[in-house]
Amino acid sequence: MKKASTVVTMADVARSAGVSTMTVSNVINGRPRVGAATRERVLASINELGYQVNLAARHLRAGRTGVVGLAVPELERPYFGQLAGRLADRFEAQGLRIVMERTGASREGEMDAVAFSRLRMYDGLILSVVDIDPAELAQIRTDAPVVMIGERALPSGFDHVMMDNIDGARQATAHLLATGARRVAMLGGDPAGSANMPSLRAEGYALAHTQAGVPMDPDLTVRCQFRLQDGYDEVRRLLERGIGFDAVFALTDLVAIGALRALADAGLRVPDEVQVVGFDDIDEAPYLVPSLSTVNPGHEEMADAITALLLAQLNGGPTRDPQELIVPAHLIGRGTTKPIA
Repeated sequence: MKKASTVVTMADVARSAGVSTMTVSNVINGRPRVGAATRERVLASINELGYQVNLAARHLRAGRTGVVGLAVPELERPYFGQLAGRLADRFEAQGLRIVMERTGASREGEMDAVAFSRLRMYDGLILSVVDIDPAELAQIRTDAPVVMIGERALPSGFDHVMMDNIDGARQATAHLLATGARRVAMLGGDPAGSANMPSLRAEGYALAHTQAGVPMDPDLTVRCQFRLQDGYDEVRRLLERGIGFDAVFALTDLVAIGALRALADAGLRVPDEVQVVGFDDIDEAPYLVPSLSTVNPGHEEMADAITALLLAQLNGGPTRDPQELIVPAHLIGRGTTKPIA
């Protein structure tokens, strides 16, 4: 038995089993050119000696790092952490690891993530695009596998996976209107913005009002950031200003959770007096009291699509045009909204 501190090599295993190093390699890589008895002897030697496959060296010999980069605006938002977990499950099944980095939702951070010097650290990159100029992105020339996620219009040179922000927001707002709400405050929307998450969800909010024939009050469109504190503060400000509302559509679940706390502190009952719907369906949503009604943006479908597109590039499949996929969203009604009569 080798000492724990001794590095066991493939040659050590070959000597112990009385075979060539090529035979050991064939066993480790699952190749069929080894008889059953020989395979058992090699596996017994691997177990006895404590041999461990050097995956890093294997990846390097193949011109790979064994790592996929995931660049997102911020690490604090539960949505991105949970997306990373779903992607890690899928890529680990393919022998790849996920490394997460923060861009700060800035042009510089996003450009740095996609720059070729950074891509040398990764076999491929998944980039959540928020602030980068599409015209600048179109100038980047790289053969490295890249999949974009996010809502901005992007050049056709990259695979792009998006959630259906407009219809998801429309479903959320339509549900509130169908349950009798007539003054729905929207927290985080930006009707005047470019094609980004706040503007697209604001578009869905407006579309639901138009379809229901319910007028919108501009005082109920509240621009804010997407932290817990923002949801809390903005609901308190609406109440302090005396702006009446009977429902809240929060553009993220974190904002919705902050809003719920502000409503509770103000003595307002949810959903009897004020209904609340979020967006993201984070893992914590069903466990709130009351449980949070929210929009599921297609978590599993999105993770499947991202993984399939990046693996197709990594594995050098047939040449194809870059794909743009929109994953359907669907509303999940829980305890913060009333049932439709």
